[in-house]
Parts: sequence; structure tokens; C-alpha cells
Amino acid sequence: MKIAIKYGLLITLVVVVWVLATHFLFPVAPQSKANVLAPILFNLAAIVAIYLGIKERDVDGELSFKQGIKTGVAISLVYGISSCLFFLIVFLLVGPRLLANEPMSQNYPMWQTALAAFAGMFLGALVLGLVYSTVVSFMLVRAKKGGL
Repeated sequence: MKIAIKYGLLITLVVVVWVLATHFLFPVAPQSKANVLAPILFNLAAIVAIYLGIKERDVDGELSFKQGIKTGVAISLVYGISSCLFFLIVFLLVGPRLLANEPMSQNYPMWQTALAAFAGMFLGALVLGLVYSTVVSFMLVRAKKGGL
């Protein structure tokens, strides 16, 4: 569980730094091409953290494929929960202007936009975490057996 917290919070730290920098320190316009970097950065951070977490858990070289997936999903669960908590705090402090750039914000009430954003963040972290964990675990187990 320590590994999941350590690496899950590491991904969240990347998200926190990006959001604070692009919303408050150096505001980026919603139409800016710099906004394309956010999902790339978040997913890259998730892949690296899952890889490092699974490698750290595999100290004796006996980590199974299933254990690797469990570790990666646990990291993603911590990331999903902690990033949603961060965005909830920011939303409560800043208000609805944080979600003003969301695609749904023009056509739906703010509570529905917020719910969709939080659900997307949490479920996206879990689904992509499962995919990344599967790929990383497969590669590590395969490399351990001399297959790669």
C-alpha cells in the first residue's frame, strides 16, 4: 500500500503543478495549443509512476503478472482519488470558473459539468491505469523470462 500511495501521489503532484501553473501562475487560454500538453503529461506521469511502482515492488524478481497489475491499479486508484480531491478543493475555493472551459459547461448546469469532470477524471485514471499496468506488467514479466 505504501508503494501505491507514494507513486499515486507523485502523479497527482504532476497534475497539481500543471493546474496551478497554467491556471494561476501563467494563465493559458482555453484555445491555446499548450492545452494539448496536459493529457500527454498526465498520461506520461502515470506510465512512469506505474512502471517505477511495479519495479519497486519486484525486489526479489518474483513479481507475477497479476501482482504487477494489482500494484498498478492501486497506484491509479490513489491517483484518481487524490486528484479528484485536489480538484474538489480547487473548485470549492475558485468556484465554477475552473470548469468554464469544459465542453459541457455551455449546455448543462454546473453541477452536471462538475460531476462529469470528476467522474471522467476518476474513471479515466482507473481504466488507463489498468491498461498501463497490464502493458508494463507484461513487459516486465516477459523481459524477466528473457522474451524481450
